[in-house]
Amino acid sequence: MTDYLEILNRFDLSNANRTGLRVLDLFAGCGGLALGFEAAGFETIGYEKDEDAVSTYNQNLHGQCIQEFLTVETEFPQADLIIGGPPCQPFSVGGLQMGLQDSRDGFPVFIKAVEKIQPIFWMFENVRGMMYRNKAYLHEIIKKMEGFGYQIDAKVIKAVNFQVPQNRERLFVIGHKGGYSYPTSCAEQFTAGDAVADIAYNLRNDDVFLTSNQDEYIARYEKASKCVNPRDLHMDRPARTITCRNLAGATADMQRIKLPDGRRKRLNVREAARIQSFPDWFELCGAKNSQFNQLGNAVPPLLSYHLANSIRAFLLEEKVLESRGEQMSML
Repeated sequence: MTDYLEILNRFDLSNANRTGLRVLDLFAGCGGLALGFEAAGFETIGYEKDEDAVSTYNQNLHGQCIQEFLTVETEFPQADLIIGGPPCQPFSVGGLQMGLQDSRDGFPVFIKAVEKIQPIFWMFENVRGMMYRNKAYLHEIIKKMEGFGYQIDAKVIKAVNFQVPQNRERLFVIGHKGGYSYPTSCAEQFTAGDAVADIAYNLRNDDVFLTSNQDEYIARYEKASKCVNPRDLHMDRPARTITCRNLAGATADMQRIKLPDGRRKRLNVREAARIQSFPDWFELCGAKNSQFNQLGNAVPPLLSYHLANSIRAFLLEEKVLESRGEQMSML
């Protein structure tokens, strides 16, 4: 069986087989999506409003991330692909359901970028609820983008099926000119123990332990919710979904590890990064809560890598990469 940490060490951006294709990464966060695409040989340029996330992206990736609050008037450079995770306020928080007319919504920016640039391929990710509870809004977006000449596919993907040791489900929507299909699941699945067993019980100076009051609150919460298994990190199975809330928030749902002596400690940044499939050389910028938020918002790079490789193989089959190589040789 392949070692999970060996897989993460394969994120060697300096030795990636370059495609010659540029990816525009909108609402880029700290670069989870971009890391997977760069490892698959794509060049990236990101746009993100959060200062710490921009710093993280620029410190770790080869591509540049520009700090900017995006609007439909923002001008972007030409790109071959567009990817991103547009914020979707109209249904992720309470309030008026204004859809594409909501100024807090990132989808008009993403749609306008696709309309202007006309990439050969685009992809966005979002919460799985967009496929179900908010399917009318998703259909509104798809109908708009079909008008640009794309064939569009939408699928909820389980990260655990692509070697990420986490029961994370996210919606991925892809636009292409025909012929693309999502990658098939990997044969191997990994557990939380595969990701962090070597560091989980090595205490650090900045580890945060649960108080007795928190332990009591969690016990009451689990009893009231009829929780069969305590919600600690179980080393023999994939972790629960990593979120901003259960990393940074001191809630009953927080991600935590039970130590052999019975104490519980909250996940630290490196443990959370491992479970999100960031390699150990990837360093996050900003205060600890900012780092947790960057991780919680990120697309797992290993999942991104599998998607990027499937896109690369599709473009190679469609002769896009070969024709681009000919164009590059003429410059």
